[in-house]
Amino acid sequence: MGWIIAIIVGGVAGWLASLVMNRDASMGIMWNIIIGIVGALIGNALLAPLLGFGGSIQEFDLGSFLIAVLGAIILLAIANLVQRGRVR
Repeated sequence: MGWIIAIIVGGVAGWLASLVMNRDASMGIMWNIIIGIVGALIGNALLAPLLGFGGSIQEFDLGSFLIAVLGAIILLAIANLVQRGRVR
């Protein structure tokens, strides 16, 4: 049951991050889920210790959701930089 919640929360976090980064039109639901889950891992590994959050990745609360969204935004920003460098 935990992985179903991770997929749903990852999808919502990835979707919100793609809206913030103005990439929603170019991404589908699968990419939103992938970006959200990887963003949650990045957020929990890098941002949570810096901000003083010390929770489990299996717990769901508002703080962990915001960390997941911030991690997904960082991941999309890195993807934008890589994609912009590839076009030139």
